[in-house]
Amino acid sequence: MSVVKINALTVPAEMREELERRFSGRAGMVESSDGFEWFELLRPVEGTDTYLVYTRWRSEEDFQAWQSSRAFQAGHAQAAGERPGHGHGQGEGHGQGHGHGQGPAASGAELWSFEVVQSTGPKA
Repeated sequence: MSVVKINALTVPAEMREELERRFSGRAGMVESSDGFEWFELLRPVEGTDTYLVYTRWRSEEDFQAWQSSRAFQAGHAQAAGERPGHGHGQGEGHGQGHGHGQGPAASGAELWSFEVVQSTGPKA
């Protein structure tokens, strides 16, 4: 059964373009991970300052393996002198800032986890 991880990032209006640029710069990092199925960065349209980072995985174990990988640590290293593999927690606050060595773009983050119960797509 697939699992979905949604990272809800609070991003001030003046940092939206920067956050999107940073994600664009990481393109391809997660796609090569075993068990990876889908990624989307969702920009808020109105009424919120929360971006959603949607990833879908074959299993919880595949997601955990990605989180433990060097690629994940390198892609999520934060500002304030954090080195890959140091000081990056899980759950609420996970991924907070997405600083990538340049100061935080988000002011907060929360990780949501779901199991896929039903799924539909376009018919081939």
